[in-house]
Amino acid sequence: MRCPRCGEKEDKVIDSRSVKDDSAVRRRRECLNCNYRFSTFEQVVQAELRVIKSHSDDREDFNHEKLRRGIKNACYKRPVKTEDIDRVVDELNVAIHQEFDKEVSSREIGERVMNALKKLDQVAYVRFASVYRQFKDIEEFIEEIRLLGK
Repeated sequence: MRCPRCGEKEDKVIDSRSVKDDSAVRRRRECLNCNYRFSTFEQVVQAELRVIKSHSDDREDFNHEKLRRGIKNACYKRPVKTEDIDRVVDELNVAIHQEFDKEVSSREIGERVMNALKKLDQVAYVRFASVYRQFKDIEEFIEEIRLLGK
């Protein structure tokens, strides 16, 4: 680790603490050349997970922000707290990375998002389902709402 002030490579660790629910370590360091103190963060870099697009068989990198954006859009102007959206996104992200090693289908991700939204907010669920399942007419929309009511 280079000192941000003088560029020296040699430093010593003064303090280490767990952060972010023990998923990262914050280290306080001191440069042995100029005595400047600075902090670094260390966390596990997850293996690249690829998403297989169900309609085209194309593959793209799993995108945590795309997952968040889809859920956030479904919850737009709904009484859903940002903390709840963050919790759902984090839970889905962890579960998907734990269960799938290299590839996961977009269909699997979509179904998991719908299950999570069904518990979080039913209107958000229907919004997401209407886009995800590409309802062709109002009858499909009404049928999905009927199934939700059961």
